[in-house]
Formats: sequence, C-alpha cells, structure tokens
Amino acid sequence: MQKIIFTVILTSFILMFVVNVQAQEKVHQTFKDTRVINTHSVETLRKGILDFRISHRFGDFAGPAGGWPTFYGLENASDVLIGLEYGLSDNFMVGISRTKGSGPLRQNLNGLFKYRVMRQDIDGTNPVSVAFVGTFSYSTMQTSNLIQKPVHRFSYNLQFLIASKINERIALQFGAAWTYRNNVLSNDKNDLPSISGVFKYQLSKVFGLIIDANIPISELRTSAEGFYYPVGVGFEWETGGGHVFQINLTNATGIMETDYIPYTRSNWADGEYRIGFTISRQFKL
Repeated sequence: MQKIIFTVILTSFILMFVVNVQAQEKVHQTFKDTRVINTHSVETLRKGILDFRISHRFGDFAGPAGGWPTFYGLENASDVLIGLEYGLSDNFMVGISRTKGSGPLRQNLNGLFKYRVMRQDIDGTNPVSVAFVGTFSYSTMQTSNLIQKPVHRFSYNLQFLIASKINERIALQFGAAWTYRNNVLSNDKNDLPSISGVFKYQLSKVFGLIIDANIPISELRTSAEGFYYPVGVGFEWETGGGHVFQINLTNATGIMETDYIPYTRSNWADGEYRIGFTISRQFKL
C-alpha cells in the first residue's frame, strides 16, 4: 500500500509539470472550506489570509452513553480544536492548533502544511485539483507508562488529495494517506495506510451537503477488532464576510488525522455518532 501511495504522489508531481502551464481561468471553491468534515479538502487559504478556527466534537448522540441523560451528547466533549492557519501563498498554507485529543495521546499541539500543486481549469484543460497535506501531533500530557521518551509524544500523517468539481452542484474528492505513530501497543503497527472519499452537493449558492469517509487499510482496523471507519455527514454554510460555519454528524471522536484514523471505535449502527461543528473566521493581514 505504501508503494501505491508513493506512486500516486510521484505521478501527481509529473502531471504538475506536463500539464498546460498557460494561464487558465481556475475553478472557484470546489469546497467552501479547507476541511470537509473529518478530511481535509484540496482548498488552501489565499495569500495573506489568517484563518481562526474552532472545531468541536460532542459525546454520543444515542446509544448507552447518549440520549437524554447527556442531553444527546451535548454535555460531553470528545475533542476540541482551537487553531490558527495562514496562507503563505495562494497554494501553500501552514497552521498550528491545540486539541484535547481522543486517542491514547491527549493535550496535543498540532502543526500542518498544505500545498496545492494543481488546480482545476474551468475549460477542462486540467480537470482536477491536487494537494498534499502534512500534519504532526505532539502530546503535552504528563509522562506515563505510555510516554517514557520524548519521541513517544509524536504522531504524523501525510495525505494526497485529488478532487474535481463536476458541475456547479457536485464535487468529488479521493485521497490516500499514511499515518505513523512512534509509540503503539505491542499488538499494533506504527504504520497505518488509509484511503478517503468525499462527496459534496451544493444546495444553494452558500449552502452545501457534504459527506466524507476514511478507510484504514489494516487487518487490525476491523469491526471484529472493535474499530470502525470514520464517516461524517453535514452541511457547510458560507455566511459572508470571511465566515464559514459547518455542522455535522460523525462517529469519529477525534478531530486530527492522527486521532480519528487509527482510533475510531464508535459505531453508527449503535448510535455512537455525535454532533460536531466548525467555525472558521478569516482575516486579511
């Protein structure tokens, strides 16, 4: 699987150089935000734009841990993110954030970069947008049996994303990713490849339906082992003035890739999905 991911990445770089380099009118907003639900989108911030983000995942909506006793999960928080992201150019952005964390490692500082190497043309000369995303997480929790060395605090994720705006209403995205955790249980593996898929249907100029799914590729990440694929469904709403609001339902308890890809143990069929939201406010610097 790692060889496949490497081949896809290398191919995208080759395409970047052989594609028609003449100025073309580009597709605007394949997605409204740099994220879909759990998955990153191919979108990047414009140069000089600072994005202040708050994301939240509540507790189980239904099931044994949900329902009225927890006000359908709204009295619990499985994960919270507060972060800043900045566009160094129209195709390259960086970011830093803090998350509560929902896996074995908590109290995480996270960094990211995203580079869009190719952007879809309106005339169809280039039918896709391509981006790479790299993230890392560093746990600041106290030293324990799980964390005995500084290197044990780090986890990493690298994603390759390819998307196309099929028409004014429909957009699709596919991705391949590699997650690496420096410290895992003896019966687990450090490397975890995965794939992802995204569907968007634009209901109006500012309001869209979004769905994403991530599939870890490992015999250790099956329902028989107590793990489930992170799947999300929601709505994104561009309210104007540099403000994007998103509300969703997902079985993922974590927000960062290093959390939700390897550690999702919640099952939609058991009511173990949760309400989540993201508020994004952009400023011109």
